[in-house]
Amino acid sequence: MRVEELKNIGPVTAKWLGDAGIHTRSDLKRAGAVLAYKILQHQRPKQATILLLYALEGALLDVPWTELSTDTKAALRSDAKGTLTVH
Repeated sequence: MRVEELKNIGPVTAKWLGDAGIHTRSDLKRAGAVLAYKILQHQRPKQATILLLYALEGALLDVPWTELSTDTKAALRSDAKGTLTVH
């Protein structure tokens, strides 16, 4: 399934993901929501907000991001705190 078909993923986010080499749900699952978010945040620091992280996780779980629990959101924020090392 292409990323643009996933819940929470609009055309802009789909393009950003494609630019990062993430084109399908399988690609996103392999990377995981946190790494995909960190890559996009590195590429677009002012545009990739925490809501994008929630949207990516929701896309993987096939639920609207607004339905993620408070605990899930807190765990995602905690996981995303580290810096991304790009080689």
